[in-house]
Amino acid sequence: MDQSEILKPELIHDSPKGHPKGLYVLFATEMWERFNYYGMRAILVLFMTKALLFDKAFASNLYGSYTGLVYLTPLIGGFVADRYWGNRRSIITGGILMSLGELLMFACASLYHTNADLSSLLFFSGLGVMISGNGFFKPNISSMVGQLYPPADKRLDAAYTIFYMGINVGGALGPFICGYVGDTGNPADFKWAFLAAAIAMALGVIVFVNLKDKYVRGPEGIPLGMKPAHQTGKEASPVIVYISLLAFSAICVALLYIDAKVYSYLSYLMLFAVLGIAFMIFSDKKLTKVEKKKVLVIFIVSFFVVFFWSAFEQAGASLTFFAEESTKRNLGFFTVPASWFSSLNSLFVVLFAPVFAWIWIKLGRKEPSAPTKMAMGLMLLAIGYYVIAVGVNDVGTGVKVSMMWLIGMYAFHTWGELCLSPIGLSLVNKLAPLKFASLLMAVWFLANAGANVLSGKLSALYPDGTKTTVFMGYQMHNLHEFFMLFVFMAGIASIILFALTKWLQKTMNATT
Repeated sequence: MDQSEILKPELIHDSPKGHPKGLYVLFATEMWERFNYYGMRAILVLFMTKALLFDKAFASNLYGSYTGLVYLTPLIGGFVADRYWGNRRSIITGGILMSLGELLMFACASLYHTNADLSSLLFFSGLGVMISGNGFFKPNISSMVGQLYPPADKRLDAAYTIFYMGINVGGALGPFICGYVGDTGNPADFKWAFLAAAIAMALGVIVFVNLKDKYVRGPEGIPLGMKPAHQTGKEASPVIVYISLLAFSAICVALLYIDAKVYSYLSYLMLFAVLGIAFMIFSDKKLTKVEKKKVLVIFIVSFFVVFFWSAFEQAGASLTFFAEESTKRNLGFFTVPASWFSSLNSLFVVLFAPVFAWIWIKLGRKEPSAPTKMAMGLMLLAIGYYVIAVGVNDVGTGVKVSMMWLIGMYAFHTWGELCLSPIGLSLVNKLAPLKFASLLMAVWFLANAGANVLSGKLSALYPDGTKTTVFMGYQMHNLHEFFMLFVFMAGIASIILFALTKWLQKTMNATT
């Protein structure tokens, strides 16, 4: 490393008691990216059903395919960053691609009523380009937070808390702004939501590009996220890089289009990937019996999180339909856009995350084990759906209910998330053998990807009052029965996980 790359201590301006300024650069970059993702996610199914006139079942399945692929492509982007590009280049590339994808969606929303064929091409291209961009962006920015601090630095937990707040500030602002400008009741206005999301992502890239060299540096002042040290050869030609990015984006477009229009294969692909990874790990003779037991715990909890996220991610699909069609949103002076309800989860995370952190500390030795917390998360999710199922019980077709039922449900879902999401991620990090740390994190991402695909398939069962939908023999004629499906699904998963917690805890702590 050229010594000119290292800033003099007096130029870094970081108080040993405060946090590196690089944390706030990463905070702002991630905030604008989450604004982009959650803002677009909040209005996606509304745009598909109101402007493109897709039926709810197709829109739901496409939503599941899109969000599922969003969790798959980081496996490719993380590999490229680790082996070739480094974090910086991957973040910038991913951000530019996502902003470009939103602009393609803006063009689609501007042309859908005059040129349906071109609009359809732009629609799938926009989603595919955003999937490819997310693959480069998502796995790289979070990993840089820890690199800002020396090993065992006591500020690290607080740093991730601050960064997590950035995620949720963006997650709250995105649906609010995009819903305000796009979800107006006039389908022609959806284009402004996509434009706002594109601008937000561009702002994130601009912040990172302009401040990374000065502030995104390690404790010794060395720039973070540079090209891996072992990559000392000649840089690939820019033409080859651009062609490769175009090809990767085209593959993402094709994967999305085939799953939506030709054959729904994603569920099978993910199952095959999980089974392949399991075979690879458990057949490794160098792993000890204890390590294999801990890996087994990771696979078991990853299986249970599928039930959580497939129900939780209804927020961008069936619950958006419910907010649009069955919720009283007229306040007299203002009609609340249906997309605004997608902000509730992030707002509640900001409000309640400190409360849950305080509760775990206050419990001390009585603090529940990680599997117990995850079982609690599933039960809270089930309770949230029971709340809204009660709210719509015996309500006639076309009758709207108070928005308080939806708000109450999102509160329970957020409490469930706070019990499950950070706990599960931490558990994977603690139990994974170093040799397979990245591969087992891929299992966690695959569980999330599979859950998102399943969420689309479940949302496709949303009853419209004219037909009966069926899931594994369970018939749904109305909204009450639809929401009770998630009560049963999450509730049964929770009870089984509660029953397994002692065995899981024993297996996690096994020494022989």
